[in-house]
Amino acid sequence: MLSTGNTIPAIAYGTWTLGNGDNAIGQVEQALDTGFDHVDTAQSYGNEEEAGKAIAASGLKREEIYITTKFSGRDNLSIAESIQASLKKLNVDFVDLYLIHHPRLAQPDIATAWAEMEKIKAAGLAKSIGVSNFGVTELTTLLASAKVKPAANQILLHPYVHASQAPTLALCAANGIIVEAYSALNPITREPGGALDKPLAEISAKLNAKPEQVLLAWVKAKGALVVTTSSKKDRLQDYLAAASLPLSTADVTKLDAAGAVGYRSRARRVARVATYALLGAGFYATLQLLKPVLGGCT
Repeated sequence: MLSTGNTIPAIAYGTWTLGNGDNAIGQVEQALDTGFDHVDTAQSYGNEEEAGKAIAASGLKREEIYITTKFSGRDNLSIAESIQASLKKLNVDFVDLYLIHHPRLAQPDIATAWAEMEKIKAAGLAKSIGVSNFGVTELTTLLASAKVKPAANQILLHPYVHASQAPTLALCAANGIIVEAYSALNPITREPGGALDKPLAEISAKLNAKPEQVLLAWVKAKGALVVTTSSKKDRLQDYLAAASLPLSTADVTKLDAAGAVGYRSRARRVARVATYALLGAGFYATLQLLKPVLGGCT
């Protein structure tokens, strides 16, 4: 449950990698048919309209589906203009959760941008509001002026980045901010061959589970929700089943330790992307470059 009192599903189907057109519609329809009841999209993904069509075709009542979208600074629209554009594309009167996609998009400053988000919540256009990719510095700045605290912070989270994200996790917990984890499966899908391979295999064998399920259970053990995706129905079923996986404290500790060992090599790759951004790449262009490193939904 969010700090606003609204409930939020523990796992979301993310649309970042889907592209647009009929394929995207079909993929979201498949996720809903499999049992997902939370769709996570964004301005920058370019498929809010497709997500809306899939939701409409599902036959689900509005109260049976949780919709998240994000202000991504596209088309030179303000936050107030962007939520209206997103609602039109999604063909709904409100979203359940509206996020600022990245602190760089909080213009002219975080306090002013957050005040605009608070107006959106007050107007009933979003039941809850939050942020994405905010670290300790940005969250501290936001909280200093916020009348309404962010309900959620969607961040990169898996064992290889756990140590670096720990301060953000702690600040969120202290302020009742739910963490949503994207790219939780990166150690398997984007960065195989690392220190996590062995403990993932051992724990998976012990629990008669798949490594992907173990990673999603690890996210749950950290008190976070999951945003994930797949084009394969059987994988989506596995992801949903991971919620009941009995991961022990010892298992979590083993994954934490292996993640810390593998952190350095990953950090070097992310640093190269950060350098690209500092050299002048726009937010969306940087997101595209980050895909091979981050994977999943961001």
